[in-house]
Amino acid sequence: MGSLLALLSYAKAASRTCQHVKGAYGDVITVSSLSQVPDALLGEMEIPLLSRTVAALLALLFIRRLLRRYLEYRSNKAFGDRHGCLPTSMLKNEMPLGLDRLKQIFDADADSRLMELFLMHFRMWGNTLEQVFLAAQAFGTIDPINLEAMLSTKLKDFGMGPRRQTTFPFFGDGIFTQDGPDWKHSRELLRPQFSHKQYQDLEIFREHVDNLIDNIPTNGGIVDLQPLFFRLTLDTTTAFLFGKSVCSLVGAGTSAGKTDFAEAFDTAQSYVAKRLRLLDLYWLIGGKEFRDSCAIVYKFMDEIIDRGLDLGETDDGQERHSRYVFLDVVAKDSRNRTALRQQMIDILVAGRDTTALRHPRVLTKLREEISSVVGGTSEMKRADLHKMAYLNNVLKESKSNGKIPNWERRTHLLIKGIALRLYPSVPVNVRTAQRTTFLPTGGGADGLSPVLIPSGANVAYSVYSMHRRPDFYGEDAEDFRPERWEEDLGLFRDETTSKWGYLPFNGGPRICLGMDFALTEAAYAVVRILQRFPIVKMPPDEVRVKTGKERQTMTLVLSATDGCKVQFG
Repeated sequence: MGSLLALLSYAKAASRTCQHVKGAYGDVITVSSLSQVPDALLGEMEIPLLSRTVAALLALLFIRRLLRRYLEYRSNKAFGDRHGCLPTSMLKNEMPLGLDRLKQIFDADADSRLMELFLMHFRMWGNTLEQVFLAAQAFGTIDPINLEAMLSTKLKDFGMGPRRQTTFPFFGDGIFTQDGPDWKHSRELLRPQFSHKQYQDLEIFREHVDNLIDNIPTNGGIVDLQPLFFRLTLDTTTAFLFGKSVCSLVGAGTSAGKTDFAEAFDTAQSYVAKRLRLLDLYWLIGGKEFRDSCAIVYKFMDEIIDRGLDLGETDDGQERHSRYVFLDVVAKDSRNRTALRQQMIDILVAGRDTTALRHPRVLTKLREEISSVVGGTSEMKRADLHKMAYLNNVLKESKSNGKIPNWERRTHLLIKGIALRLYPSVPVNVRTAQRTTFLPTGGGADGLSPVLIPSGANVAYSVYSMHRRPDFYGEDAEDFRPERWEEDLGLFRDETTSKWGYLPFNGGPRICLGMDFALTEAAYAVVRILQRFPIVKMPPDEVRVKTGKERQTMTLVLSATDGCKVQFG
């Protein structure tokens, strides 16, 4: 009561001192005597009022959110009912927000077993599944029918989603983060670069494969091929795209700057991959190491771009204009250094692969075929590589019985001596629903009904796991056996499965433009290495690990954690 009387007393005094002051925007009331009110009394007045206001606002926001969620639920349910959608298998969480799944993923990643974990999930819960992860609804699938929908027939329903802001510090605004008109524009710039006539004579590969061979010891020494093949890809890709190679294989042991670039490239990719796994919480992953790695990559790429642009403006660049050079065309389209750099980084990520030879039985058959087709000469053309049927089974997984006319759909590289069917360079990919839509199959007890995909939900598809399905590739699906492609595989049971059940280079409009270029590079490198070295084998002290159980590093691409050590003689 005393506080109330004091308040009335002060209010009365304050009212006598109110003044009208003419301001620039009209009358302004000043209450000068309010300065006489004790702070404690003001606090007594303000805190309850502020608390009630905040509480009311929070309640309104909560009610608004509930109402919006309810309306979305009603709308989605009606949509699902119209299309006959049924729930799919639910990956159960033991902790709130799926934090146990997050821990499981990071633990598996730290142990280089992430792909093994994902494969286990699909084998336990089915070919299409759902989970709540960090409070977000997410789905996974390895069903070719669903992949056809996401990547082709319902392409407009699925996009890159939040990938752009998640990956922007490294990728910027390049072809892998773009959607719509921007993506189409970048794609059209690149398409002529990968025309077969650009590398029919294999000249673009010859010098760099020779440089690779020069880095391999001939006295029975052991070499890790993985970093050498990264350099090979870097050299051929820069020569192909920029008109001039960085020649990282020349003096490979002493080129510190190029080594720094390769390490920074891997580190930056690793951070980007972890950011992608955290979905909307991607901003938790970053820091100085990530920024420094991006800066090293940018500096290296900028030097290449400057050199390429300078070369294009001099007489020395005349020879390269006999063919399409991506840097020249992009430079005409945009002289902005950042735009050029981001397009180049995107293409280099796609161009990376690790190719190796560690299966004696396969090597023997390959040597016999190479000898019969080209002998010991390095003077061969792309057409000569296509004549090698067994090489096509090993490198391209091509099938000659005519069930799939387009052999390029069934092509692969060797990774650690095992086909890209088993180790695709991009083993997991994600799309985000642009609007409420559905996957054609995976719902219901029999898994044959459509599955509702709400707007904003992420759908992951694992090519790695799909390529290991026994119903497609046989009970020995995890074994490296090129001869399987001469058999009547379950993969060939219908058109959709045969086309979408094997996707080492993605599919639909976003299929990898550099597919044939990568395959030709791999085939030529394999032929030249086998011509040069009569002995290629695993080191004697290295234990062969069962396929799929070796340690794998998953950044944006897949590589062998322990490298690819091979003995030559």
